[in-house]
Amino acid sequence: MTPEAKSQAIAAGVILVAAILVIYFLPTIVIGIGQYSPILGFVVGALLLLGFFAVFWLRARYQKNRRGE
Repeated sequence: MTPEAKSQAIAAGVILVAAILVIYFLPTIVIGIGQYSPILGFVVGALLLLGFFAVFWLRARYQKNRRGE
């Protein structure tokens, strides 16, 4: 395994573990915030879910710029 492939595998693993933790605790977080303000609970939940996709989008842009495309 090349050092670059190893680095990519570690990064993917960290992102996956972080995403699993966020999704696991998402209902508790949203319900807790929703008791204070339902709209704020919705916004936080949506941002956490969109953040998952934003990380992959940013990583793809970084890899594309790094390859010189």
